[in-house]
Amino acid sequence: MLGLQGYEGALLEGAGLTIQVALFSLLLAVTLGLLGALAKLSAFLPLRWLATGYTTIIRGIPDLVLMMLIFFGGQVLLNNSLYSLNEHLNHWVGGQDPAHEWVSYVPDYIEISPFIAGILTIGFIFGAYMAETFRGAILAVDTGELEAARAYGMSRTRVLRRVLFPQMIRHALPGLGNNWLVLLKTTALVSIIGLDDMVRKASLAAGATQLPFTFYMAVIFLLFTTLSTSLLKWAERHYAIAAR
Repeated sequence: MLGLQGYEGALLEGAGLTIQVALFSLLLAVTLGLLGALAKLSAFLPLRWLATGYTTIIRGIPDLVLMMLIFFGGQVLLNNSLYSLNEHLNHWVGGQDPAHEWVSYVPDYIEISPFIAGILTIGFIFGAYMAETFRGAILAVDTGELEAARAYGMSRTRVLRRVLFPQMIRHALPGLGNNWLVLLKTTALVSIIGLDDMVRKASLAAGATQLPFTFYMAVIFLLFTTLSTSLLKWAERHYAIAAR
């Protein structure tokens, strides 16, 4: 099949893992983006500062550095914290109190999964970009419509769900789609922390067969982005018709 020397199954398996990382990362990024956008538009000043700091810092650090920092640095920080917690708990119970039994349930060491680390990192990174996308889309909604909905007696939640969100998503779709396509390609970074995604499978196959061009030029990513582009165009047409 396409001269892949029997590695077709491995590449397809890696492609499935890549899609999982991308979709879960997108879900996290959209959630953080919406929260970040609302926080940046909030009247509560500390919340605006927090959201602004998040988007500014994350967009200023290379994705690869954040991936390494969260996977390796986060693991060290987490386990150092667990060690300190265990020390304090053991000192508190003194090793004699019957309550010491529940202390044993606190783990001494946790190994962060590359899959979880990849999702958290990519979702956290693109949450900052999504926040700016959603913020601009919210500002593009006609304030007169929101005021009319409130004057009609709608609650804030209903205004958000029935008026703001449908209008906002139409303005956000181009930026959202662009972020998704970049996010999809960014999933290639998870291969450096040991996740057996499509890029890592291709790297192993290329090393074993000495055919780097064949495997690194796999068209699966191109198929993903082509399908995504088609779905995004359909969504833009759908929301454009709904807004008429």
